[in-house]
Amino acid sequence: MDAVYESPSGLESKEDDPMIVDDLNSTVLDLTSFQLHDLDSIELPSSLMELDLTANRLSSLDSRIGELSNLKKLSLRQNLINDAAVESLSRWNALSGLEELILRDNQMTKIPDASIFKRLLVFDVSFNEITSLHGLSKVSDSLTELYVSKNEVVKMEELDHFHQLQILELGSNRLRVMENLRNLVNLQELWLGRNRIKAVNLCGLRCLQKISLQSNRLTSMTGFEGCIALEELYLSHNGISKIEGISTLVNLRILDVSSNKLTSVSGTEKLTRLEDLWLNDNQIESLESISEDVAGSREKLTTIYLENNPCAKTPNYFARLKQIFPNIQQIDSEIFTKDF
Repeated sequence: MDAVYESPSGLESKEDDPMIVDDLNSTVLDLTSFQLHDLDSIELPSSLMELDLTANRLSSLDSRIGELSNLKKLSLRQNLINDAAVESLSRWNALSGLEELILRDNQMTKIPDASIFKRLLVFDVSFNEITSLHGLSKVSDSLTELYVSKNEVVKMEELDHFHQLQILELGSNRLRVMENLRNLVNLQELWLGRNRIKAVNLCGLRCLQKISLQSNRLTSMTGFEGCIALEELYLSHNGISKIEGISTLVNLRILDVSSNKLTSVSGTEKLTRLEDLWLNDNQIESLESISEDVAGSREKLTTIYLENNPCAKTPNYFARLKQIFPNIQQIDSEIFTKDF
């Protein structure tokens, strides 16, 4: 059974007394939002497998963490950790079996040296001030999830050895080119929203199931043809004027092309599994053309967004869409029961 720890107010009432841990064999210690500046008053049982220090005020790492040889998960999310403070991690040999390292939302400007963690599965350095992916080449090829969103990264690099990677998050950076993805043969999710990408280059990643390129600078949808396992495609807020290059995506369930420059949805005819179709904030004129173009998913479709298109002003707009799509459950923000 996990140890029970007192609240921050309880700590203060004990003044300088160390925190008492009832179970020295505890495997999980969650100190989220304790507003701790250090861990001086905290017992760290050697049996710990998970240590969560999210949302504190830590600016340095307690050396005792480096002695927790059973530790599998370490979260330092939302603290004040900078490059100098995180350097000690690379010398903590006892932590070589660590599987999850979360350094999200701190003050780092570069990828920390994580070469010591030979079994690392999850590595999260999102919401920092990192300008380059230099250093990823030292991260174990065992990695399955990598998060580097909301930084200042300008180039996709040092990714080639991540053959087991399943999730890659690089949203909200300064990327202009999709590159160095060819070896990510097991990648299932790719998140690249809020960058400056102008063209799709996925090297035919056949395991990819979800991709987001929202809020980029795309003008064409070509480049997805080889991603035959794709189920969710998010392309809103770009400059796309034509739906193309997705006829091979027979497993696609969700297509978001809202806030583009589309005048029709021609190009979706061969998609038979679409459940969600987001077309709002485009320039689509006719509901009749939608009926023809989305005929393949007529029975499957349950959600469609068309608001802020000329066709949304069609008389009996909702009734007409219900006729076209007999199993529709949501039109724009309106949710319906099956008993229309």
